[in-house]
Amino acid sequence: MIRPFLLGFASAISLSACAANAAPPPPSAAFVAARLLADSSAPPISAARPAGPANPLSPRSVGNNSGGAPVIRVEAANRAALQEPSSGSYLGALQDYPWVEGGLYRLYTAPERVSDIALEPGENLVSVAAGDTARWVIGDTTSGAGPARRTHILVKPSAAGLRTNLVIATDRRVYHVELESNAKAAMAGIGWSYPTDPLVALRGSPARETAAASGVAVEALNFDYRIEGDNPSWRPVRAFDDGHQVFIEFPPSLMESDAPPLFVTGDGGRAELLNYRVRGRYYVVDHLFAAAELRLGGRRQQVVRIVRNDPRPSRSGS
Repeated sequence: MIRPFLLGFASAISLSACAANAAPPPPSAAFVAARLLADSSAPPISAARPAGPANPLSPRSVGNNSGGAPVIRVEAANRAALQEPSSGSYLGALQDYPWVEGGLYRLYTAPERVSDIALEPGENLVSVAAGDTARWVIGDTTSGAGPARRTHILVKPSAAGLRTNLVIATDRRVYHVELESNAKAAMAGIGWSYPTDPLVALRGSPARETAAASGVAVEALNFDYRIEGDNPSWRPVRAFDDGHQVFIEFPPSLMESDAPPLFVTGDGGRAELLNYRVRGRYYVVDHLFAAAELRLGGRRQQVVRIVRNDPRPSRSGS
């Protein structure tokens, strides 16, 4: 199931048509391309997990402080904590790691391939941070419903030979994932078994899932955006912001076609490189922008423009 992010906030609002008074668009060179993670449904990881090795991490397992520079000790600790894929811990094509506090988990990826990081059923995502956000595309979606609802972090590199790390914070624990890209093969996904947590079923209550959607005031939403240009099947329904982020809502048909790349420009026509995520049929842009373009196609390119009518500087300070 794809998460309908903020759909309830915007369903009763229609977008005003102001194209007649629209200012001439800035040249295409003023826009900077942002990489898009296409919304991809990932196969769920079976709830019946084999018991993985205990592999507990203790101070003894990473050595002591005698000898070597601090950097050498850090490297030794990281090597001791790193868990690599094991042929005996696969569920189909999905690697099942035993989760331990302080562990590092390897995920091998490849360009043009999306890899899935599946959290525990009922576990709620709090935040995701990546060391390199310019060359890696990070998004999230969900599958299932109720207590079986599961969050998936979707990862795609822009090239081979890249390395970075990912820190995933949830309402239950923190995951540290080591990302590496290559040109040959990509892991379909990774998940975890939790042998040391017998009370996990008590934590996925519906009340906790409901609270995860709080924090956005409806009265603070700004719908003063206009949609211009071509009329493809994926043309956005509306755009709005909460003073800090811009939400671009697409029709359900977006899931049945290629997702258009996003190009943005800031106030005064300044080119800006912004991070954005895919949540269900929404693009969530981390900062406000003055104008953006969605482009798809080759010679006969389809172009849809999203323009903020308010000419004042962005309220988020970008």
